[in-house]
Amino acid sequence: MVHEQSESGRAAIGSFVALGDSFTEGLGDETSDGAIVGWADRLAGLLARRAPAPFRYANLAVRGRVIDEIIAEQVPRVADLRPDLVSFCAGGNDILRFGSSVDRITERFEEAVVELGAHAGTVLVFTGFDPRNTPVLRRLRGKIATYTAHVHAIAHRHGCPLVDLWSMKPLQHPLAWSEDRLHLSSEGHEHVARRAAEVLGLAPVRHGAGAGARQSLARKPEWQSARQPERLQDLRWAKQHFLPWLGQHLLGKNSTEVLKPKRPELLPL
Repeated sequence: MVHEQSESGRAAIGSFVALGDSFTEGLGDETSDGAIVGWADRLAGLLARRAPAPFRYANLAVRGRVIDEIIAEQVPRVADLRPDLVSFCAGGNDILRFGSSVDRITERFEEAVVELGAHAGTVLVFTGFDPRNTPVLRRLRGKIATYTAHVHAIAHRHGCPLVDLWSMKPLQHPLAWSEDRLHLSSEGHEHVARRAAEVLGLAPVRHGAGAGARQSLARKPEWQSARQPERLQDLRWAKQHFLPWLGQHLLGKNSTEVLKPKRPELLPL
């Protein structure tokens, strides 16, 4: 298939399939009527405005999925869909489980990247986040940093564009995170979408240095109370959000609800 060229010189992207877990599904970025958006939907919108023909998009991500589940359930679909672009972000839920091996996770990650590369024009991959500002999870910073280093190496070996979430300064601000501090907010998802577009060379990204950006950085999210000491806020967060999440994901007590991808078919956007 012959593609028109984008202004960066890359072949224009006419189809996009997103794979992964809650990060790619878009949790934390909900509309007023409860619809889930997320960085992948936002990136699809940016790509669609550059596409030379009707742009097609599928999002196969499902919250809570570990890397073996993503490889078993989502990766094989790409052989049938054959998109111009596939995004692959997996392993985050595995890393947070007790006793998990980063070496094994990244071995599986690389196997998936090789398989995806055989059926998609471009494979876009993501590192882990830097959890230094998140209570409890900051104790796993070394483990996540090791995973991130592996993903950098995998991207280099296979020529994959890489979104380095670890180094993204806007994601260190509380406004980038939802109240549960486990998923990005709408603002955080927007930052990721624009960074991904920048990595793909398809959209300019303005890292605001003006008054509007400074005002945004000076704001605090609604869930961060100025009247309550930080330690008490952390304890309240652990009780309301982290411990229930721990029981569901780290201890293997996932919901019995059958979850399905929000956009399972590669259809016009």
